[in-house]
Amino acid sequence: MDSPTVSMLARSGSQWVEPEKNEMIPLPQGAALVTLPGYLPIGLDDKGEIFLMEQVPGLPAQGVNAVAALLPQGFTRTLLPAGVRQNGSGSLPVYGYAAVGFRNDKIYVAAIKSDEHRKWHPKNYNTNSLELKIKRLTSKYPKNRILTQLTRCSLEYGCYTAQNIFYQRWEGGIPTMISCNADCLGCISENHGPYDSPQNRLTFIPEVNEIAQIGIEHLEKARDAIISFGQGCEGEPSLNAVKLARAIRIIRGETNCGTINMNTNAGYTHGIRQMCDAGLDSLRVTIFSCQEDNYLRYHRPRDYSLIDVINSIHYAKDKGLNISLNLLVFPGFTDREAEVEALLRFVRDNPVDMIQLRNLNIDADFLMENLTANSSGIGIGNFIKVLKEEIPHVRLGSYSHPAPGAQSRLD
Repeated sequence: MDSPTVSMLARSGSQWVEPEKNEMIPLPQGAALVTLPGYLPIGLDDKGEIFLMEQVPGLPAQGVNAVAALLPQGFTRTLLPAGVRQNGSGSLPVYGYAAVGFRNDKIYVAAIKSDEHRKWHPKNYNTNSLELKIKRLTSKYPKNRILTQLTRCSLEYGCYTAQNIFYQRWEGGIPTMISCNADCLGCISENHGPYDSPQNRLTFIPEVNEIAQIGIEHLEKARDAIISFGQGCEGEPSLNAVKLARAIRIIRGETNCGTINMNTNAGYTHGIRQMCDAGLDSLRVTIFSCQEDNYLRYHRPRDYSLIDVINSIHYAKDKGLNISLNLLVFPGFTDREAEVEALLRFVRDNPVDMIQLRNLNIDADFLMENLTANSSGIGIGNFIKVLKEEIPHVRLGSYSHPAPGAQSRLD
């Protein structure tokens, strides 16, 4: 519902803000509109004062919920939705909510396009042919338990990297590890906060031949092939380095095609070294903050620190790997001056090839309660502008790309 007498407000960190035009774009194809259960929408009335909408005008008995958008890959959220939690309401499901509003009878969303999103457009997934493709591959490898897990991830969770294994294209995920060495606030496979995780973690550790089997199949058959360890349904893959290193050597003994990537917190340097030595091509290191205090508050590592992450990055780069930071972006935090300066120092001091801007999926109130400082941000658009100006040699995007020089089956 568009309320003609109330203008839009949004949220940045813990502050209400009026969106600027350059922070909003027309709702892109592939985005989804969702309600925020238990949250009342707020805006500005015609006097410029904050207005809390508790019911639909003209329909006193009908309650209302605030509305947000979930963005497709390739778009970075600039502002959070404005809403006030009602007493007794629980935490929101773990998604990356972006503010929405109306202008000229069109829906606008607080976002910036940060990467080409053709490969990740929802129209390419959950197609009518998916179940047939799942049946074909699982029939070919009936004893491979990873494919059983990926079938569940594809059909129950709608995971795109799982589905790509069956579509035989682009980046495909190969989960292999049940445990983790961090308790991240926004973990999507294990509960560490007041919410239910959106998916269940892998319950077994695959054998080397199971890993290698899927890896070879995908790298030899897929277009722009990437296999990635470290998926949403598993823990930290480097903890399984012994088996993964053996699998990588087997894979590379069969094919030179494609990119072997690992998504990791990079805290277990010994495991990272083993996999780099075996033939890993690229490393995507997830990081919420380059300030150690906030890093520890969010990631809550069990037996490593930020210096271990740095050591892993340097070792991987010395081995020739392509290094990306998987930066978990949260409006009103990531764009604080202290955070921006810390990120710039980190990238200047360490060999980073790319920064992937990833919208952090988390309940905003829960996150802000667990962080220090409450300064305002400079805006996500300005944050991206600063990165482009200060570190022009670092690529900006939102997802993994084939490593430079990677061979394709189409070459």
